[in-house]
Amino acid sequence: MRQRIILALVIALAASGCQKKATGQSVAVVNGEEITTGELNDAMSSDQSLAGASTKDARVAELQKLVDRKLLVQQARADGIDKTPEFINRQRRTNDDLLIGMLVSKRVNTSQLPSADEISRFETSRPEMFANREIWTLQQIIYPLPQNAAVTAQLKAAKNLDEIAQALASAGVQFKRDSKKIDTAVFPHAIYTQIAGLPAGEPFIVPGPGKAIANVISAREQAPLSAEQARALALNAMKRDQINKIVQDRVKGLRTKAKIEYQPGFAPPPSK
Repeated sequence: MRQRIILALVIALAASGCQKKATGQSVAVVNGEEITTGELNDAMSSDQSLAGASTKDARVAELQKLVDRKLLVQQARADGIDKTPEFINRQRRTNDDLLIGMLVSKRVNTSQLPSADEISRFETSRPEMFANREIWTLQQIIYPLPQNAAVTAQLKAAKNLDEIAQALASAGVQFKRDSKKIDTAVFPHAIYTQIAGLPAGEPFIVPGPGKAIANVISAREQAPLSAEQARALALNAMKRDQINKIVQDRVKGLRTKAKIEYQPGFAPPPSK
């Protein structure tokens, strides 16, 4: 009997010791789950709605948002959402993206900024972003991808949008017309070069998942940049190119050392 009393007392003391208190680094406890000073500071630093508020008011307001988030998360767990395959897959992808982003940032942040001469050469190599930057007005025909190879060949051979519309109508393919403005700065350089070199009125077709868009440039408007704007755009673009190269080089090196096994039918075709 005495041993049972001692055991019950030990369990009670252990349980009371596990109860978390809002002290020290813990600024709040929601149903036993802590919200730490680090979480609060991180949330405040990224919340633009707190601009202009006093530090005390901002801290109180942000903490209430975190409390609400914690309650919703707890309810989601109570509903079993965190055990569903969809959640697990999304969580894995989010974690992967975060890790990759931090890996790339670590390498990019250690690199020196490009020199003025490097920036100038980059601007010269990208006329669509700088010297020849324009806003294009596109006339478009949007249609589902035809299953008939002969129709696809007709569309590729078309010299204007009317010929595309006729080919689609003859094949019984439904389509719609639209228009859109687009900044030439968004085009990859190789694609811009191909499009800019087309004869006036000749369409270019952009395929997508299950559909395609035929486009014709109907108007061009000059969109020059100031020297300051050009430099900022160049730095961002150069950083983006650098990130892409870092990722490609790193993946290439890792693939040479990795052991990768595919289920039959899922492997990529052999490299030529």
